[in-house]
Amino acid sequence: MTADTLALLIDGDNASPKVISGLLAEIATYGTASVKRIYGDWTKPNLNGWKECLLEHSIQPVQQFAYTTGKNATDGAMIIDAMDLLYTGRFSGFCIVSSDSDFARLAARIREQGVTVYGFGERKTPRPFITACDKFVYVDVLGGDRAEPSPEKTASAPKKVKPTAENGAASQGVAASGKLDKAALVMLRKAVEASADDDGRANLARVGAHLSKQSADFDARNYGYARLSDLVEASGILEVERVGGQNKVVTVKLKVG
Repeated sequence: MTADTLALLIDGDNASPKVISGLLAEIATYGTASVKRIYGDWTKPNLNGWKECLLEHSIQPVQQFAYTTGKNATDGAMIIDAMDLLYTGRFSGFCIVSSDSDFARLAARIREQGVTVYGFGERKTPRPFITACDKFVYVDVLGGDRAEPSPEKTASAPKKVKPTAENGAASQGVAASGKLDKAALVMLRKAVEASADDDGRANLARVGAHLSKQSADFDARNYGYARLSDLVEASGILEVERVGGQNKVVTVKLKVG
């Protein structure tokens, strides 16, 4: 099994083609998607937007008729294919693109097999699916084929994301003061404490890994920061040190007091 071989499965009924460029760029940071499939009833007009970009991005459409009103046959077809691919033993990770909680059990089952699950969805995605993934990324932070923001809406300050019950603590954004919210600061403190050496200093990469274990959807971009290093510097609770030349190692330490 190749270490970076991924299977990308897209729920066409619960995903927008506007984010496909950003989505594929994000997936490329985890590995190579050797299988790229999208599921839906291609006889329906709601998938017309996807048809224009399938050939360009080499995504295979899988036809699934909606036999009964109120029942999502697409989910069933996608789950069956995912299990078939899982049992080939060829993949080290699955990328599931949907905002549907029906895939929570699928994600959990894939992880039981020792295979990594990356989830992608909208802010409305139910927590059961988010927490079933090893990592979950909100598609609105990925960029893609969206319109450029108007000048009056562009600012250097971190983007503020309105907290919602569905988003959970890890995606609440930044407070009005421009600092991280209390829940994010608590998670950050715990991650540093768990990752620190005897001198109290922790490698930032280990801190990031621990944050992902605490909450699958923890992402610096949810708070308006491009990188985790930017987030920790803005937190106000950590001392940041960069050591080395071109390939600098970033370490952090909790401030005293």
